[in-house]
Amino acid sequence: MALLPFVDVKPNGPVKAAVVWLHGLGDSGHGFAPIVPELRLPMDAGIRFLFPHAPERPVTVNGGMRMRAWYDIKTMDLSNRADEAGVRESAVAVQQLLDKLISEGLSSEQIVLAGFSQGGVIALHLLARLPYKLAGVMALSTYMCAPDKLAAEATSANKATPVFIGHGSQDPVVPMAAGQQAFHALKNLGFNVSWHDYRMEHSVCAQEVADISSFLQRRLMTMKES
Repeated sequence: MALLPFVDVKPNGPVKAAVVWLHGLGDSGHGFAPIVPELRLPMDAGIRFLFPHAPERPVTVNGGMRMRAWYDIKTMDLSNRADEAGVRESAVAVQQLLDKLISEGLSSEQIVLAGFSQGGVIALHLLARLPYKLAGVMALSTYMCAPDKLAAEATSANKATPVFIGHGSQDPVVPMAAGQQAFHALKNLGFNVSWHDYRMEHSVCAQEVADISSFLQRRLMTMKES
C-alpha cells in the first residue's frame, strides 16, 4: 500500500513531536492545515503537523459521487453509518504513516493522532487497536465504528493514553449523543477519556481550539514532567 499523501507543516526548529490530523468527509489535508497558527503554540514546541489526504471513493449517501473519504457512508443511520471494511482499510493506511514517523526517529509517545468527523472515527478505531502507546488522541465531532467489537479487539497499549473528545451541542451531522456513546464505550473499558462539549454545530470553535492547544502542549511539551 502506498503511503498516504499529506500536507506537511513543519516547525521552525528541530522536530520534537508530531500530530497526525485526519480530515472529515469531502475535505482534504488542506482543510485543517490553517489551524496550526491558530493554536498559538510556543515557538520552541517543535511540533510537526501532518494532514493526510483520504483517498477518493464513491460515497453512497451523496449519490455515489466520488470525493475524499476515509470510508463509504451507506446510510445516515448512526448504527450502520460507517462502512466497517473501509474504516479498517483506512486505519491500516494511517498506521502505516504512524509507523513511518517512528521509523524516522520519533517515539510513538511523541505522536498525537487527531481526527474530525470521519477522521475521528479512524482515530478512535486506532486508539483501541494500536500495538504501541501514543502521546494522546483527539476525536472531534465524531462517533465510533463497531462499538460492539471494541471489547474483543482492544489492546492495552493506549488504555492510559489521554483522549480528548470534543463535540458541538448543536451538531446536525453527528448528534452529540453519538460522541457521548463513543466516550462511554471507551470509559467503560478503562480508557483515559475526557469529554468537552461546545455551543457549536459540526465544526470547531475558538474555545475548542484553545483547549486543543492546551492538550497538545500538555502531551507533547511536558511529557517528561507529567
